[in-house]
Amino acid sequence: MKLKEQYFLWYKLLNSSFTGLSIGILITIYQPLEKDLSIYSIGGIGLACAMLIIAKFYEKLLNIRKFFQISMGVELVILITLLVFILLQYTFTSAILIYMGYQLTFMFGGYLVRAETLVAQDKELLGRIDVHKNLGYLLGLGASFLFYKTLEYGFDVAEAKTQINILHYFLVGLQSVIILVLANSFSWK
Repeated sequence: MKLKEQYFLWYKLLNSSFTGLSIGILITIYQPLEKDLSIYSIGGIGLACAMLIIAKFYEKLLNIRKFFQISMGVELVILITLLVFILLQYTFTSAILIYMGYQLTFMFGGYLVRAETLVAQDKELLGRIDVHKNLGYLLGLGASFLFYKTLEYGFDVAEAKTQINILHYFLVGLQSVIILVLANSFSWK
């Protein structure tokens, strides 16, 4: 298995754009969880324990095939959380499922950063990856700002929940493209 650098750079750009575009939605989506703030403590404890366990398996996980599989798994979980929200909207069930989904993706955050460094194996490529990540994040933040202002002033949609509902359809499309680009970022030779 081999990394296709150009596709991977596009993946990092789009992935970070998704983060920038979606940065503000969780505050509103998690509102039903505010009734029991201990959920965040339990989630944090579970996350820390899971990260400890994953770190114990780095010897088996730090290779390009596992990096691809785990990256794809993380992206699919994100897509599932978007679809859960579209189906269940602002309910306790959707909030807890989305929180659990994001915790699941965060469990692999440290691993993915370490594995990415080993998979890239080139200082110049690592620099380009970081440039694409930061550029994507800035693009996503800018798109987020323009999206909300366009809804507010162009379409008279100012309520945050309605804006987030609309945004989710764009996020599903973007996440689907991210998954396709990630799938094309690796050759199976």
